[in-house]
Amino acid sequence: MKKALAALLLVSPLLASPVFAQTAAPAPKTANSQQSKMGACNAQAGSKKGDERKAFMKECLSSKPAAKPTQQEKMKTCNAQAGSKKGDERKAFMKECLSNKAAP
Repeated sequence: MKKALAALLLVSPLLASPVFAQTAAPAPKTANSQQSKMGACNAQAGSKKGDERKAFMKECLSSKPAAKPTQQEKMKTCNAQAGSKKGDERKAFMKECLSNKAAP
């Protein structure tokens, strides 16, 4: 009985080790939007120094991203760009212009 207990005590650390070996590694940190914004503003600040840089960074970091144009605004812009196009050419241009994800 003592030999069995001694054997169990010797083997028990080996049985427990796989549990600890399978712990998940910490996930790599990804930049959040504020960190991304800080990096972009920092790059734009360039060689500005002192109060000028501080003012620029404050303005840059507090600015909101540009709002996406509404469908009506896109229509107005595309219509102006279409100019004197007529018929199928205008129809194809308007379809392409209005379907663009970015502002035309």
